[in-house]
Amino acid sequence: MILNLAVTPGEVTTSLIILVMVFVFVRALRSKGRKQLSPPGPWSFPIIGNLLQLGEHPYLTLMEMRKKYGDVFLLKLGMVPVLVVNGMEMVKQVLLKDGEHFAGRPNMYTFSFLAEGKSLSFSVNYGESWKLHKKIASKALRTLSNAEAKSSTCSCLLEEHVTEEVSELVTVFVELSSKNGGFDPRNAVTCAVANVVCALCFGKRYDHSDEEFLKIVKTNDDLLKASSAANPADFIPCLRYLPLQIINAPREFYRALNGFIALHVQDHLATYDKDHIRDITDALINVCHNKYAATKTDTLNDSEIISTVNDLFGAGFETVSTCLYWSFLYLIHYPEIQAKIQGEIDGNIGLKPPRFEDRKILPYTEAFISEVFRHASFLPFTIPHCTTADTTLNGYFIPRKTCTFINMYQVNHDETIWDNPSLFRPDRFLNENRELNKSLVEKVLIFGMGIRKCLGEDVARNEIFIFITAVLQQLKLKKCPRAKLDLTPTYGLVMRPKPYQLQAELRSSGSASA
Repeated sequence: MILNLAVTPGEVTTSLIILVMVFVFVRALRSKGRKQLSPPGPWSFPIIGNLLQLGEHPYLTLMEMRKKYGDVFLLKLGMVPVLVVNGMEMVKQVLLKDGEHFAGRPNMYTFSFLAEGKSLSFSVNYGESWKLHKKIASKALRTLSNAEAKSSTCSCLLEEHVTEEVSELVTVFVELSSKNGGFDPRNAVTCAVANVVCALCFGKRYDHSDEEFLKIVKTNDDLLKASSAANPADFIPCLRYLPLQIINAPREFYRALNGFIALHVQDHLATYDKDHIRDITDALINVCHNKYAATKTDTLNDSEIISTVNDLFGAGFETVSTCLYWSFLYLIHYPEIQAKIQGEIDGNIGLKPPRFEDRKILPYTEAFISEVFRHASFLPFTIPHCTTADTTLNGYFIPRKTCTFINMYQVNHDETIWDNPSLFRPDRFLNENRELNKSLVEKVLIFGMGIRKCLGEDVARNEIFIFITAVLQQLKLKKCPRAKLDLTPTYGLVMRPKPYQLQAELRSSGSASA
């Protein structure tokens, strides 16, 4: 028996049409299904959302929520849906692989105060103009902060500024200790770091008792206190119109800081000399006036230069001073670690003033700094991100303009990455040859990663290294007798340790056992 398998052209056409229609219909159903698959998350109250559920330590609350909802979940802060991202792989997906899709900033009330909304770090607008802005700022920062810049015509190098300020800090520590016995190092550390930033940005340092200087230091401190928790006006818009201190205080502090910086930048614009670059502000002006002079659209105007200096000033100020404040606490809490660092310093550089290049020969000191970053995680979240387009993450549909929180604290305490993450153990960053494990150092999140990564990471790491090494080279730090030390942070925009006191004494002949 022979089967007749012949078909007419019309039947073929009809079959193809049916197959195409079925294919399109299935794709449409799948696409619709994906768009309806939103991230899981907790039930929220009307208007206030999940704000009351976050508690005193939101980063820990979100870690607990992760156990139930996974690495990607959605909650509501006030009336704003917020995507929370945990886990190294998901963080890499957001900040690196899909970086362009998550490169925006949410349109927050607080952000609008920063340099009148033109801040590079907080700018809502992400695009070619922002990329150019970042490129110019990066070039200006490298001009005066790299050790290689010694051969240039620039006279204000980060290394020189830090060396000068740490010498002053050692003197202050000894004086305070001899006068008071124990003392809280916070004010002295803040003034020293602020002077480094002022010298780097404006070519000027201040005496620690200078009224103008102390005013701006206090303004920064007040600003952080006012921003210590999520500003309700960022998430409940109707509150912006109420005369409440918590709502309006940040605006006044930002204006004071912006005014201080604007005066210095305006003075630089008036006295700029292309043959004598004094500091980062001059370097910014130089880059704009020279390289991009021929194309006015490819440069920064004066107000954008002011906002860039504002960004660099703020980033270099609080991050470094907070890290040092934590570092000195860990050093008196773990005296055996302090002794190991001093032994490494004595054996490798002796009494020679430390330099940036010495980071290569002091691996344990570097490991200690990385462990401070990881364990304290004093920047628990990145600055909030925002999606620039509809996208997907971990199989969930994420609409455009979704506010996104990256939980860096969780990554820094993830048991799948770190062995006993609650322990403070610098040795975890050293391999069997006692060399720094750079691949593990890169897993520590404190400066972010990808497109919006902090511009000043190298500057901060170099500065912190010099401060810690130079202080421990000359001083032995001790906790006050019978004092109890608390490593629990105080939650805020930047998490500081609770106030503590220490004692400082000169080391005799560079001996770690002194």
